[in-house]
Amino acid sequence: MSKNASPKAEVTDVLVLGSGSAGLTAALTAAAQGLSVTILEKTDRLGGTSAMSGAGTWIPANSHARAEGIADSPEEALAYIRAAAPEGWAATEDALWQAFVTQAPAMLDFVEAETPLRFRLTPEPDPLRDLPGAKPRGRMLSPLALSRWRAGRYAFRLRRSTIPEIFTYHESVTTDLYHKPYRTALSLWPRLAWRLLTNAAGKGTALITGLLRGCLDHGCRIELSARAVSLTLDDSGAVTGAVVEQNGATRTITARRGVLIATGGFEWDAAMLAQNFPGPVDYLGSPKANEGDGHRMATAAGAALAHMDQATLTPSIPTRYQGALHALPVPFHTEPNAMLVNRHGQRFVNELRFNIGELLDTRDPVTGQPIHLPAWVISDAAMLDALPPVRWAARHDPAWLRQAPDIASLARMIGLDPDVLAASVARFNAASAAGRDAEFGRPAGRDAAASADKRRRAGLDPIIRPPFLAMPFNRSILATKGGPRTNEHAEVLRPDGSVIAGLFCAGVAMANPLGTRSVGTGTTIGPNMTWGWIAARRMAQRNTASLAPEAGRA
Repeated sequence: MSKNASPKAEVTDVLVLGSGSAGLTAALTAAAQGLSVTILEKTDRLGGTSAMSGAGTWIPANSHARAEGIADSPEEALAYIRAAAPEGWAATEDALWQAFVTQAPAMLDFVEAETPLRFRLTPEPDPLRDLPGAKPRGRMLSPLALSRWRAGRYAFRLRRSTIPEIFTYHESVTTDLYHKPYRTALSLWPRLAWRLLTNAAGKGTALITGLLRGCLDHGCRIELSARAVSLTLDDSGAVTGAVVEQNGATRTITARRGVLIATGGFEWDAAMLAQNFPGPVDYLGSPKANEGDGHRMATAAGAALAHMDQATLTPSIPTRYQGALHALPVPFHTEPNAMLVNRHGQRFVNELRFNIGELLDTRDPVTGQPIHLPAWVISDAAMLDALPPVRWAARHDPAWLRQAPDIASLARMIGLDPDVLAASVARFNAASAAGRDAEFGRPAGRDAAASADKRRRAGLDPIIRPPFLAMPFNRSILATKGGPRTNEHAEVLRPDGSVIAGLFCAGVAMANPLGTRSVGTGTTIGPNMTWGWIAARRMAQRNTASLAPEAGRA
């Protein structure tokens, strides 16, 4: 760690480390208040994990819902979050929940006013619909498609995704894209053709394109292939900037108002991943640059880390991304002829359960090891006919899909007791025949909670047609969600609760106040953007009289 930055160091008001939704929202917010902003992106592509996402955005009490006559309030959203939260989390997170539900609606209005982004409600309900404060619709949004040309000179520097960006999030959840990809594309061909002609896309591409346009219009400086390696501190321990490596050279950038860590998760650091997520992990779905840089820099500056065992855990199949295996989010486990078994070969859950990733990650309180893993999805040949992405995934990773002529052979292939697995399949088939899942309560008909999402095919079909299939169903991590502990202003805290002046954190790099247990599909992007907004507003309020004198504007 460096102290006392060189007098010749570059100077900016706000230094943002990372170019995902949290970092860009923070940069836009700070620049709109007249501050100079420098954004550093470690890779040669902009957008981080957010660019690879579906850009589902959970924002309670938003103006779009209000315009459609949907009643909502921050108080109702807070009640919902409190009811959904893991036991004991309120003691440390309640102030952050209050800040989020209060600030999120204003953040969304600001982003739409200052960028070309236009959001629209999706038909999805709050999935934990029996909890106080849940809403049947109105909190889930996603941006409409935007042309990449809106990103100007960075149009070819946007990070590509593993998911089909040409479709919007709305189209993905209101069509049967996964089961009928070709028919769906044909039905939408006029608008898809127009997007091809205009270089337009939806989902995370649209989100990052719009935020970038806003940042550029407000004068933000963006540097690619610029990796922050350490933070600079003054004699009081306040953060004053960062040391940056770029093109083989090292330099210091001083930040008068503060440094924002928005560097993403740590899932691509093998040691950190093994320490915090012991046991099998199937695939990772974020950029390989998510190696915990921000976590290490914050720790060296004295920060407390928290929630390091939390992550966005999403059912995924393998795909190829930049020449390597990567996670492609597809809920293949919800097929009518699919059941989930644990390491003993026993079915243990309603496969349609929301937050199923959290259940998979349940750990033994003594050993810290996951109690269900390795887990498997068991199905039959009908899945190969109904869900083309499964066939595609098997081509990307031939070891992923196991096939056998009978259940006993399949069990031996994956290391399970043949009698136990056969009994589990028999009970599942009996539930299918009876039209009632007495063991786990999986709906035999269409699930109301999934009614707006045609990717889920509720109901039960027997597993009877060879070849029988087994696919690993362990944790696929789209982003870890632990990191530096912050207060309700996004200021980073020391273990004693004191604030590290000048250091802020947002996005999945922070100790996320919602963690693994989501309250809706978009409870990564929506909160990430909001914490970027909160951090920037706090920076704008800082008294910088004691900081280093200006040496030029960045």
